[in-house]
Amino acid sequence: MTAEAAGAGAGAGAGNVRDFDLVLVFSGGNALGAFEAGVYEALHEHGLQPDWIIGSSIGAINGARITGSAPDRRIETLRAFWQPGPPRGEIPFPWRGAFETSRRTSAVGWAASLGRPGIFGPMLSAVTAWTDNTPSIFETSQLAATLEKLVDFDRLNAGPCRYTATAVDLETGADVLFDSAAMKIGSDHVRASAALPVAFPPVEIDDRWCVDGGLSANLPLDPVLGDPPPRPTLCVAVDLLPLHGPRPTTLGETTSRMQDLIFAAQSRRTIERWQAAHAGRKDFALALLRLPYTDQADEVAGKALDFSGITIEQRWTAGRRAGMSVIAAIERGTLPIGIAGLQVANTASGASTKRQ
Repeated sequence: MTAEAAGAGAGAGAGNVRDFDLVLVFSGGNALGAFEAGVYEALHEHGLQPDWIIGSSIGAINGARITGSAPDRRIETLRAFWQPGPPRGEIPFPWRGAFETSRRTSAVGWAASLGRPGIFGPMLSAVTAWTDNTPSIFETSQLAATLEKLVDFDRLNAGPCRYTATAVDLETGADVLFDSAAMKIGSDHVRASAALPVAFPPVEIDDRWCVDGGLSANLPLDPVLGDPPPRPTLCVAVDLLPLHGPRPTTLGETTSRMQDLIFAAQSRRTIERWQAAHAGRKDFALALLRLPYTDQADEVAGKALDFSGITIEQRWTAGRRAGMSVIAAIERGTLPIGIAGLQVANTASGASTKRQ
């Protein structure tokens, strides 16, 4: 555990020195990533600073903003990026559903047409004569500029919190890790992790064209589960696309549910694979808590492109509630922290499963 994290441990009822390491794993999900910011805010306010952040796509972007900022500026930096809007007044119940669906759908359309300033440009902004080798719909050069402005890469690379972003080699399909413990990370590494093909251009890193890590593992658990830390560890894995959800009743809901299942099923298989691989091991103690964004009743089919301020605030608030459930579980002592082997907590209540 880093000195910075140790000094912050008292806020979660751990005494003056925290007796476990904290690893945060952030999934991809584009605009849904405001939920991750809310989770982090709750942990931050209770003194739970991470020792390691692993991210894919928007998770890598959020992780870079956290690790690349001084602790007292991390929330400010996240808010500068996400720009959550003020909560709106309540709409009368009979009209709320229709109004909310229309508002969110319109926000998706605006982002798809005009882009999101600071992240990607308008539709077809990347279709120019000089980008034939990196075909895509939107350009992301402004994301590089935003990262350079808001992330202190010297701190990210040499600071107390380890940082890992995942990507995929476009030509070979191999997984690619950008890890501050092994290399110097820059804005292009973060941008590569979020380079979803067709939408965003691939990024060349060391003669390899890299694309979004979520294509292989949207919730990038392999780095920590494949090499568990030597100290007792709590790994909070924030998954923006839920495995469980209600049966859809409209075409839009079906489209959204399909997207959830494509990526969430990856996470389920990954966890099951590592449970089997670590069965019977007693030489490490890792408690894994998967924290999904489940409060998605108002989300629409193109939810990953809804960057409207109101929606961002709602997701941030939902994430903060989820983060507070983690704090409560730690303070109650119901999470299986410090128990030998890989312990998978089903919920923040602390119920766990383990393959024998």
